[in-house]
Formats: sequence, structure tokens, C-alpha cells
Amino acid sequence: MKTQVLTGSKSEIAETFARIPGVIREVIVFVEEPGESKPAGATEDIFAEMESHTANAGDADYSRHSLYTRMPGE
Repeated sequence: MKTQVLTGSKSEIAETFARIPGVIREVIVFVEEPGESKPAGATEDIFAEMESHTANAGDADYSRHSLYTRMPGE
């Protein structure tokens, strides 16, 4: 299974979605509520409500330095 991110207008996304071959099992849609426009530079964790479904690897270090530095024995 692979993931695919669709961007564009609602109709462009719908057209692209309809052309995806195979079985689609799940879709995540982000709908901006009226009046929810954020000031420029404001950030929000759009995945916060999905936190209970997220795997936690403990104290894993995913920094660039850690990923590209060999561990002893590698």
C-alpha cells in the first residue's frame, strides 16, 4: 500500500481521486471551518486529534545527525 497526497481545488482533488486505481480503504480530509482563518505564520497541529492512534517509539532520536551517524558495530 502506498500513500498519495492530493492538492488543488476541491474539483481537482475529486478528479484526481476518481482516477486512482485499486481499492481505497481510508481517506483523511481536512475541512477548514468558516471563520477559522489563521493569521500568517500561525501553526496548528492538524494531527493532534489522531494522537491516540499514533505509534510512539519512546526516546528515538530522528535528528539528521542521529540518522546519518553510524552506531557502534555498523
